[in-house]
Amino acid sequence: MSVIERVKTGVPGLDEILRGGIPRRNMVLLAGGPGTGKTILGQQFLYHGLMNNEPGIYVALEEHPVQVRINMQQFGWDIRKYEERGEFAIVDAFTAGVGEAAKREKYVCPSPDDFPTLIDLIKQAIKEIDAKRVVVDSVTTLYITKPVVARGIVLQLKKVLSGLGTTSFLVSQVSVTERGFGGPGVEHAADGIIRLDLDEINGKLYRSIIVWKMRGTAHSMSRHPFEITDKGIIIDHEKSLSLGR
Repeated sequence: MSVIERVKTGVPGLDEILRGGIPRRNMVLLAGGPGTGKTILGQQFLYHGLMNNEPGIYVALEEHPVQVRINMQQFGWDIRKYEERGEFAIVDAFTAGVGEAAKREKYVCPSPDDFPTLIDLIKQAIKEIDAKRVVVDSVTTLYITKPVVARGIVLQLKKVLSGLGTTSFLVSQVSVTERGFGGPGVEHAADGIIRLDLDEINGKLYRSIIVWKMRGTAHSMSRHPFEITDKGIIIDHEKSLSLGR
């Protein structure tokens, strides 16, 4: 039996939960409600890759690329030097090229619902910087604009991302009360699903993470507490949290 090649997420506690990391080429859905830390986790995964000579791409559908850089800098993840060296790229599917700052972006999609162009841009960026990791934040934007073709879009993304050898996270927004992972058919296309939650227990908010599925590896079946610190997300993989619902 061939040994499965794994990609270390670099998120303390997450690789332990995943028994060593994410199987390479997997496309993982990172689902959760607002404020649960999905974007931070995705950016942390990318930055860890950069520090280990794995170029990465961040597809920004919900935030200005300038803001993305500022947010990452707050955790000490300075991506500008990697951008200058051609090891990191932001695909801008947010500004549609409007505004002074947007004119300086290299990969700009004219509109987030112009899906064929977006796919081409992602392909181009992956090939040009030889990317190994990709984060799309968020796919929810895609299926809000085109709910009927959501599943097709995700399958197409998967073909491109896995086909070009990248290991990827697709961020998916779900409402606080929603049990699912965001969008019909999207769960089935993903190789893995990681769910982040923020729950009120006895009047206090607790953050937790659970791996619902991960193709190609055994994983912890427990819900684990985590914290967002000034260095990113830290998961307590030795503790489990019961929500009691």
